[in-house]
Amino acid sequence: MPRADVNYQTVTVEKEDGTTWVTLNRPEKRNAMSPELDREMLDIIMSLEEDPETRVLVLTGAGPAWCAGMDLDLYFRALEKKPGERARAEWATHQWRWHRLYAFPKPTIAMVNGFCFGGAFTQLVACDFAIASDEATFGLSEVNWGILPGGLVSKVLDVCLGYRDSLYYGLTGESFDAKTAAEMRLINKAVPAARLREETILLAEKLKRLNPETLRAAKQSMKLVRGMTMEQAWDYLMAKSAQLRLRDQEDSYSKGIKQFIDEKSYRPGLGPYDRK
Repeated sequence: MPRADVNYQTVTVEKEDGTTWVTLNRPEKRNAMSPELDREMLDIIMSLEEDPETRVLVLTGAGPAWCAGMDLDLYFRALEKKPGERARAEWATHQWRWHRLYAFPKPTIAMVNGFCFGGAFTQLVACDFAIASDEATFGLSEVNWGILPGGLVSKVLDVCLGYRDSLYYGLTGESFDAKTAAEMRLINKAVPAARLREETILLAEKLKRLNPETLRAAKQSMKLVRGMTMEQAWDYLMAKSAQLRLRDQEDSYSKGIKQFIDEKSYRPGLGPYDRK
């Protein structure tokens, strides 16, 4: 879990019945990412990876924004003539927003409560699920002030968006609403602002009812096979299935089969097996 001796300045962490709420906390800057925020987020994400109290991670923002992208002043202006600091800051931001968050061993949910712009698309796509308030606004505004959607943004768009949508919003700089984001499958769904937390909790509770080792293996497998050939995927998935049987101390496969075939007390299409 996040270290008790660290007083985070730009992020808050709250735990509630197996769900850990990680909130970007720079509301006066619309939660734009600073070098300090990125260092703190990297420490938090790495600390939560094997935290037994964290079954689901929810990433959200304080105030009226989810995240407005990079803090242009602190990242670009302040570090313009400090290449060493700039390199360390860029390493930290890419580590937590993609390499650690995308591969986080437990389910992750982006609860998008407001503005989501530019660099924020990286952690949005890295999360396994995304639920947004219907008042949220999205945008790739980089072209409007002379740069391209850099870092990893232009690449991660390929995970969720189609070719035409990526080019349209990346090249026009137009913003769009949560309904459009859901239609493009950038997010899972848009809900009324008053129900955003409730809908997020419902999804988190559904995930927490499932076997955590099965979730971990399924998540890792579905993400990794995207870049494999059919032959590579076959070999990997067979090996991953064997690994899951070894790691799963609940022996969920045997329990599920027994409840379905022998006891006839369980139907896989209607929910998880009885883990008690």
